[in-house]
Amino acid sequence: MIKIDDTNLSIIKLLREGRKSYKVMAEELSLTENTVRSRVNKLIAENVLKITGLIDPGALPGHQVIIVALKLDTVELKEKAVELSQLKGVVSASITNGRYDCFLYILLSDEQGFGLSEFLDGELSRVAGIKDYETFVVYKSVNLKIPYII
Repeated sequence: MIKIDDTNLSIIKLLREGRKSYKVMAEELSLTENTVRSRVNKLIAENVLKITGLIDPGALPGHQVIIVALKLDTVELKEKAVELSQLKGVVSASITNGRYDCFLYILLSDEQGFGLSEFLDGELSRVAGIKDYETFVVYKSVNLKIPYII
């Protein structure tokens, strides 16, 4: 497992601007370009970092984000979260403590015929072991950036 030191964290922060070149990052961090490239490649290889394009779902007409809170009837929460993360529209599945066992972030698109009822009836209903769920419509978000997965 790679050690996440201050230099690695600085590189990750600079990559928030995904199109910033290794040369510019190296200058800002007083490192060589090869050092930055090598560290980025190691972070990617260790699955610490993934460079990807993200969207603001609120900026795309006909798209919305839904949060689904789930109560499960299993103690195998990690396995269930992995299964849930594979459903169409699921951006992420997080195991939590408190009233709910797992939260899903879902990207929906009415324009593509994949709305809330399609997710609940066509995707979530196929998963065994869900005791109860509650949906939360995100009507306005601040700084939410997600991959386009539909």
